[in-house]
Amino acid sequence: MESKFYNKDKLLVLKLTEEIDECSVQKIRRKADYEIERYMPKEVIFDFDSVTFMDSAGIGLIIGRYRLANMLGANLEITNVSETIKKILEMSGILKIIPLTELEERVG
Repeated sequence: MESKFYNKDKLLVLKLTEEIDECSVQKIRRKADYEIERYMPKEVIFDFDSVTFMDSAGIGLIIGRYRLANMLGANLEITNVSETIKKILEMSGILKIIPLTELEERVG
């Protein structure tokens, strides 16, 4: 996972770079929590551009980071999802509470 913080907008972009499954989710969770607590952003965006696979562990990952961000006063959004990942997010109900956004509009 790669991260980039835009200080001007207090925006933290977490670019997921691997498949999200039971094996990888603990490492991603630790790194994401560290970055969110380190920067204390107003907005957190998960960029799924490089993700080709996600299972139910990914749903838990997103919900947990959503709760952490909200607890710290930040909004969480998701961007660049494939159709397959989008279907998983729709079926899980996540898209009812976490919006999909266009990253290019946010970071120029």
